Amino acid sequence: MPDTPLASATAGVSPGIVSSSHLVSPRSVEASEFEFGMIVAWNAFSRWMVRCMAAAGVPDLTVTDVLVLHHVNHRARNKKLADICFVLNYEDTHVVAYALKKLVAAGLLRSDKQGKDVFYLPTEAGEAAVARYRAVREACLMDSVDAQLNPQLGELARLLRTMSGLYDQAARAASSL
Repeated sequence: MPDTPLASATAGVSPGIVSSSHLVSPRSVEASEFEFGMIVAWNAFSRWMVRCMAAAGVPDLTVTDVLVLHHVNHRARNKKLADICFVLNYEDTHVVAYALKKLVAAGLLRSDKQGKDVFYLPTEAGEAAVARYRAVREACLMDSVDAQLNPQLGELARLLRTMSGLYDQAARAASSL
């Protein structure tokens, strides 16, 4: 590698398994490895959710549609658009609004206007679809998960929530540059 600021900054640093070696920082090769792991895991998880829902009898949903359907079914409480976006960490409300519209049109959710607020709740068909998803998930995924990994999965979940906060803060900082 020629003598450039990047070459000097990364001299002697093993790039690890990363998607963008030019972003590897000598301060944390592991951060770049983590980011690559998140990219690969997110894409695999997204593909899984869409295919699991299709196997449950509801094809042609996007990953956002599936996430929204599950969240609206969560704890049997009616949800507002803003609350769904907040919990799922979606900044663009239009994306979630489109998913809600699509799920209502598919008969999986319904809306209930209360004053000036619109709440979303599952229909019987939506609840049935989520139950079938759970059955497919149990058969195809959970049967393969080693229960001894549960403590590590819990730690990883906490780490991901921590990293989410760091990325959100960094995004706010970057937007002020």
